[in-house]
Amino acid sequence: MDDIPVIGVLALQGDVREHLVALAAADAVARPVRTPDELAEIDGLVVPGGESTTISKLAVLFGVMEPLRTRVRDGLPVYGTCAGMIMLADKILDPRSGQETIGGIDMIVRRNAFGRQNESFEAALDVKGVPGDPVEGVFIRAPWVESVGARAEVLAEHDGHIVAVRQGNALATSFHPELTGDHRVHGLFVDMVRANRTRESL
Repeated sequence: MDDIPVIGVLALQGDVREHLVALAAADAVARPVRTPDELAEIDGLVVPGGESTTISKLAVLFGVMEPLRTRVRDGLPVYGTCAGMIMLADKILDPRSGQETIGGIDMIVRRNAFGRQNESFEAALDVKGVPGDPVEGVFIRAPWVESVGARAEVLAEHDGHIVAVRQGNALATSFHPELTGDHRVHGLFVDMVRANRTRESL
């Protein structure tokens, strides 16, 4: 059907399969993306969790970093979770040597801000734009947002820290909704992609 968007998951490292499942459950055609040619064929992109430094290096190695930056700058809807949030930040507070980002959201993020792997936790979150009960957020070596610029909208906070942000066609969360079986955050992103397709067709 023409109204079903094609959404890619950047498949360089991280929990790619879980995002593909969640996107399909949210009524999108989901496919892995590793190359510039595959990037050119999608209506939106998810940048998954994993290790932001590794994703950054692999994106450069696979030749998708610059095409990604260009498409995001040109308005491609994009959603980053955990490490993906770091990748969408215009600035990292404590970057590793040589670490690059895609950018797209006027925010400063702090890597691993909520602690190490053994300090992972879950928390119920009220996420603006997601109706119904609170979203169960899974935080695994998660970043938080230190500050946002005037163009970025805060969608959720936990313990006084920003954990979900939207700016135009870009969405980012510190947590992993793909691990919970609750597909409402992915549904929000699919709606963003569908709305962008509608605008582009006018």
